[in-house]
This record gives sequence, structure tokens and C-alpha cells, in this order.
Amino acid sequence: MKGRILLVEDDETFRSFVQTILEDDGYEVLTASDGIEGSTLIRKKNFDLVVTDLKMPGKNGLELFRDTRMDPNPPQFIFLTAFGRVDEAVGAMKDGAVDFLTKPLENPDTLLALVNRVIEGQGRAREYLTLKEAESAGLPPEELIFAGEPMKAVQKLVHDVASTTASVLIYGESGTGKELVARAIHLLSPRSSAAFVPINCAAIPENLLESELFGHEKGAFTGAIQARQGKFELAKGGTIFLDEIGEMPLPLQAKLLRVLQERVFERVGGSREIRADVRVIAATNRTLQDEVEKRRFREDLYYRLNVFPLQLPPLRERIDALPLLTDYFVQRFSRQIGKKLKAVEPGALAIMKAYHWPGNIRELQNVIERGVILAHDFIRRCNLPEQIVQRTVQETAESRDVLKLVEKTMIVKALRKHGENRRLAAIELGVSRRTLQYKLKEFGLLDDI
Repeated sequence: MKGRILLVEDDETFRSFVQTILEDDGYEVLTASDGIEGSTLIRKKNFDLVVTDLKMPGKNGLELFRDTRMDPNPPQFIFLTAFGRVDEAVGAMKDGAVDFLTKPLENPDTLLALVNRVIEGQGRAREYLTLKEAESAGLPPEELIFAGEPMKAVQKLVHDVASTTASVLIYGESGTGKELVARAIHLLSPRSSAAFVPINCAAIPENLLESELFGHEKGAFTGAIQARQGKFELAKGGTIFLDEIGEMPLPLQAKLLRVLQERVFERVGGSREIRADVRVIAATNRTLQDEVEKRRFREDLYYRLNVFPLQLPPLRERIDALPLLTDYFVQRFSRQIGKKLKAVEPGALAIMKAYHWPGNIRELQNVIERGVILAHDFIRRCNLPEQIVQRTVQETAESRDVLKLVEKTMIVKALRKHGENRRLAAIELGVSRRTLQYKLKEFGLLDDI
């Protein structure tokens, strides 16, 4: 479907004629016989374009047009008018109408050409905005997003699901790149020319989240001084990314379920149904199945969202990606700050590889940005945050202590088993008698035997 058009015309024969022309060209067309009926449809549904007769009984086309000018996202208007009323149509164009055509239509192709120009122009405007947003977001190349062996399977799944309309639920710890993967799905999808609209459900107060998602009408609540579009309207034709979906309040979960089931919603304080031509990608760092069992998340919504689950591994499970990721961040922040740094020095990289990265890639990005600010040629150990160096050294020391304890216990057990016979104990342990003697001295066991 190329777009949704409202046709308002009191002449039934002419209305049917124009409807056929537009539907044959791939448009969804709803019709009204006068401005009053047209106004009711505009309140209930969302239209890309209104094609209306200028002169009608009751409410005329000009009145209908002026009624919509207070909407935050009013539809475009094309007028059909008799030759004698051209001046009124020209006046409406000064107020924002697209164009007008005189009746009767001598050539239907003239109408189609005008309608196509309007609809395609809207698409180009959305695409331009989307490209500017992507450019400002600084989205890294795909090989960076899916760097590391554990991400190869995720990359394949992303390519498999991108071309479909399926809802996707991305699981992963905080900072693992869930939004980047969601953006990759959007950019690989047929919806890539439309908007990608992210919203963090945990960052917005509960009493404001419904308005953020679905918009509100003027006067819907204290402070609503004008009508406002929500994220679902802004994402029209594109993708909405609901981050931290597990934080969404239960009453709002029911309204989201309706959007997923019926593909319509209403603004807060409104009664007009708005079509939700939007793909939904959600993300969470919680186990939603546990939230369902604890009755903090609706089971029916869980199954609607969990059509295609994706699990992102934490950074500590994809340490093989660290050299590539650090190099990318070094180059990126060096350009931003105006430095010419070479790389991360091997000793510093070894410390970073031993670190467990609780904040994942987001934490890595912050560490590298700090390092670039402090460094002069290479990012060295002294340029890393102290807590990373100390914790890595501490964990390494603790690991060595554990190994020594295990080694000492095995030696004691082997000696006791063989009646303190060092030769037999050494054979069981798979070491030479000289090595065993050295270990006995290291662990202070010579005096005990």
C-alpha cells in the first residue's frame, strides 16, 4: 500500500470514479460524502492525504481544511473545485494546502501525478531526516557491532529477521549494545528509509510514559497546552525501539498489547484511532520469563514481543573483539579531540583483557575516551582508571593464590597416600623428584615430613 487517502466528495458518481483511479494505483482510499463525515474520519484515523471537493453542503472543504490546521501533524490537502471557485482554492494554498484541480477532470493522470508527488515528497522528507539522524548518531560499521566470535551467530540472526515484519526482543546486560543491534535491524530492513525512534521505558516517569509513547490531545491533563505526537506517530513507517521494556508499568503494557494486536492506538485524552504502521523492537536486561512468573509482566505481551528473541553476549565473553573495539574507539575519540594517537600499548591491553567489564562496551568506550584525553602517543597502563588496574591485579593475585592452594593440597594428599614416599608421590603427580622437593620447600612442608 502506497498510502492512505481520504476522499471527500458529495457527488456519488464522481466520488466513485476518483476512488477507483486512486485504488487502482495502489492507495488505500476511505470516502466521505461531506465535510462533517470527513471530519469524523480524520479524528478517528490517520491519513497521508485528503482529496476534497471545495463546495459541499454542511461543512465545505475549506472549513474541513481549516479544522485540521490545529493538529500537530495535519494531513496534506488537495482541492477539487469548479472553475468559478479557483480563487478560494488559491487562498487555501496560501494557508498550506498543496494544490487544486478543476472539475471535471479532463485527464485522470493529472490527479495521479499530483497525488504521487505529494506522497513521495513525504517519503523523501522522512528519508532525509533519517539519514541526518543516522549521521549524527555515529553508528559504527557492521563488523564493529558484531565483533567477536560469539557475535557471529547473532549477526546471522539479525540478517535473517531484518527483512521480515516480526517483533524482536533483544536480551543483554546493560551496555552490551542492544540499541546498536536494533538500529542494525532497522537499517537492514525495508523500513530503513523511515525513522528509527528509540525510547527508554525506565528513564521516563510512569505518569508521562503513556503520553511519550502515544501522544496527547490539548487539555488531556494539566500542562497539556497543545496537542502532541507520541513516539509511535513519529515512527510512522519505520521502527520504534522500546528499551528496558521490563520497566513498563502493567497498565501501559495492556495498551502496548493492543497496538501489537490491532495496530491502532489513541492519544491520551483523544478518541481518534491512529494507525500504527510501526515495527516494534524491544530490549531488556531482565529475564522476562521470571517477570511473568512474578506477575510483573503480562504473559500475553511477553509472547507478542518474544516472537524472535536475540541474546547478546557480555563483553567478557567476547574478549577476542577487544583489540578491534579499542582501536575503533581510539581512532574515533582521537579525531574528536584532535590528537593523533597510535593505539593501546600491549601492557595496557593485557590488563583490559583480564578485566571483567561489568559495564560492557559502554564502560570500554568511556575508558578509551578517558585514555585518549590523558595519553600522548599510546594509551598506557597509567592512562587506565585505577580501579581497572587494581581490580585486575587483585583478581590475578587471587587466582594465583587459589592455584597455589590447590597445588599444595594435591601434594599433601599424594604424600599421605604413599606414606610420605616422595618418589611415589612425584610419580602420581607427574613431576620429577627435584620439582617436588622445590615445591615442598616453597610451601613450607619440609619440616612437616
